[in-house]
Amino acid sequence: MSATRRNTDAFALQVMLVLCLIWGIQQVMIKWAAPDIAPVMQQAMRSGMAAVLVGLLMCFRGGWDQVASTWRGGLLAGALFGLEFLFIAEGLKLTSAAHMSVFLYTAPVFTALGLHFMLPSERLRPLQWLGILLAFCGIAFAFAGGVSLEQLDGRMLLGDAFGVLAGLAWGATTVVVRASRLSEAPATLTLFYQLAVGFVGLLLIAVASGQVTHVQFTPLSIGSLLFQGLIVSFFSYLTWFWLLRRYLASNLAVFSFITPLFGVTFGVLLLGEPLSLNFVLGAVMVLLGVTLVSAEQWVRRRLRSLLG
Repeated sequence: MSATRRNTDAFALQVMLVLCLIWGIQQVMIKWAAPDIAPVMQQAMRSGMAAVLVGLLMCFRGGWDQVASTWRGGLLAGALFGLEFLFIAEGLKLTSAAHMSVFLYTAPVFTALGLHFMLPSERLRPLQWLGILLAFCGIAFAFAGGVSLEQLDGRMLLGDAFGVLAGLAWGATTVVVRASRLSEAPATLTLFYQLAVGFVGLLLIAVASGQVTHVQFTPLSIGSLLFQGLIVSFFSYLTWFWLLRRYLASNLAVFSFITPLFGVTFGVLLLGEPLSLNFVLGAVMVLLGVTLVSAEQWVRRRLRSLLG
């Protein structure tokens, strides 16, 4: 396999569209199945299921030989991964899946900030700083824009805050992977650390909080678990890593921002979630800001072509 990454082609765009659809609907599925299985238990069970599959894949393809040099970074990345999904699970009890889908995708902003201070080669450029400012203004506007203090829903605000914290944990996970020996490890090993450590941590939290007993297997809950474990945590993550090895990450990142749009759409269609004007406007600001941060080179090329 060539180490040279190429621009996205029609095949990559079709695969990215499928991945974005999968990632967009996952928060909706968790919330939809919550009456049958507590969200924390859903996250634990899906991580455990996918960890077994990734572990078996590594038995055939190799990768275990790098455990000795990567376990410290792996444990930290796994703990942050579990924390991300804990915030998602608890946040979905309080806010809508649509809100969670948007606020979770603030992760690239936190990744860029973390790498800016840790790696000299990852310094932020002016257009990226503008994106960060736009994203955080969008968060503030989505939280409270256009409403009075009396109209604020405290539970939803807390759930939205959990969504931002989930994005922060996701961003921190990426920083740990990039700044540690995990950056040179096989993608399957990195994913296994995240899934296995996340499974143990989330299961312990479910037991300690009494949510481990909130499990009722119904067609909906079983379907949700299989979708999350097999399709999301196993198939889609490995497919994403496969794409990153073949195509330019900046090009792929642009298309990944379709994901929150799917999340919002499915939240409205399947769960009947309402959308306020301030949230829609704030979400647009957040997504534009994240695009400027994650795809700054792509944006600059497009601006040059338009102005030149």
